[in-house]
Amino acid sequence: LLCLFAGKSLSPQFLREHKLYGKLASIAKCTKKDALVTAYLKLFEQKAFKKEGEEEEDAKEVAKKMEKMKIAAAKPSTSSKEKEQPRYTKRIMKKGNGSTFPQKGETVGCFYKGTLADGTVFDTNMGGGSKKKKGGDAEPLKFKVGTGKVIRGWDEALLTMSLNEKAELVVEPMWAYGKKGLAEAKIPPNATLTFEVELVSIF
Repeated sequence: LLCLFAGKSLSPQFLREHKLYGKLASIAKCTKKDALVTAYLKLFEQKAFKKEGEEEEDAKEVAKKMEKMKIAAAKPSTSSKEKEQPRYTKRIMKKGNGSTFPQKGETVGCFYKGTLADGTVFDTNMGGGSKKKKGGDAEPLKFKVGTGKVIRGWDEALLTMSLNEKAELVVEPMWAYGKKGLAEAKIPPNATLTFEVELVSIF
């Protein structure tokens, strides 16, 4: 009788607060007698009787909430990486073999030249650069690509280059040396850098 009374006479909000919301059979099966008696006594204290039209309004509110949940669930989730736009541009100066691309974690060898916006060369291993073998020949810079050993602009761009490709990379500060710059290389803060990079080995 208490279950029948709850289903027909109580306001939807009161039913939810006391976990009495649902079909009559479910209330009778899942709710303990003591809980029903307590709810019955509080009903008269709070005067939580169902008002005319309240159940219909509550059903509409529930339907709205369910619809919002469905819309939210239907929206495709996107990670921060998917949203992030590349902070560099690439111009191919010499095509590579078009078939052999480095994979993240592989060791690559590169010849490069880096310049500031005013054309000043701040580092290079081409020709008269600082990185040479004892015999005098220029030595490629070797590192594991995509692992943070170099600036992000390089890590990202090299994964798009095929073996023997040479490209000009213009890297924005965020993917270069950022707000701090690199004092020892005379790279100022917030500098956009231009590189000529040739991918000569992958192993």
